[in-house]
Amino acid sequence: MVLGVGKILFHRLVKALGSPKRVFHASRRELMGVERIGEKIARQILEFDLERSLEREYQLVERRQARILTLEDAEYPLLLKSIYDPPPVIYYKGTFLNEKSVPLAVVGTRKPTSYGKMVAEKLCGVLSEQGVCIVSGMARGIDAIAHKAALHLGNPTVAVFGCGLDYTYPPESGSLRRRIEECGAVISEFPMSTKPDRNNFPARNRVISGLSHGTLVVEAGVKSGALITAQFALEQGREVFAVPGNIYSPESGGTHALLKMG
Repeated sequence: MVLGVGKILFHRLVKALGSPKRVFHASRRELMGVERIGEKIARQILEFDLERSLEREYQLVERRQARILTLEDAEYPLLLKSIYDPPPVIYYKGTFLNEKSVPLAVVGTRKPTSYGKMVAEKLCGVLSEQGVCIVSGMARGIDAIAHKAALHLGNPTVAVFGCGLDYTYPPESGSLRRRIEECGAVISEFPMSTKPDRNNFPARNRVISGLSHGTLVVEAGVKSGALITAQFALEQGREVFAVPGNIYSPESGGTHALLKMG
């Protein structure tokens, strides 16, 4: 990972120079001919030891028995590839989505009410029975319930991480992670050794929505991160669904706001 080169800038470089490989073999002049590439970033790219970095990363991937997909791979999910800033690289372990998958993001509060828990479990169970692949973030609360509802039926589910696959977050979710890997997949756009960081979660949320035909918000307050996922889904041209809840419950404020927006 080159310091100062985020996903959007990397996509701009690839578009201008032709391929990821070409980016790392370009001259200083070619790099600085790309919009928003100055002397400092050009120097960092030129000095970046690509071979050593790749070798170290592949060793970590093999140790975890994970796999890597790039934008050039035919197996890269088309829905995710079509968003404006798809991850250049995806790390995953398990059985990933295929062309027959019907993925739907299911998200919500980390502190659901009894109503939210019941709705998440029942809805995800019915959806999973109908062949829908539940995509979520393996967070506490609604995310975990959504994954477990699919697993209970022996159906696949996909968990998107906000850290590298060397880590499990939340840390008490090791058993859930193993079940997901056996029946579906865990994925991340972050290098293997990236630690959990709250600043990574918005990027994680855009992948959750980007992988999916739509996003279902089961229960969420007005400041819930689930609304960030819903906003990404709207920006990506995907459907957004919300479950109405108790009008007096603060945990339904976000879902009611979505319903009010129409």
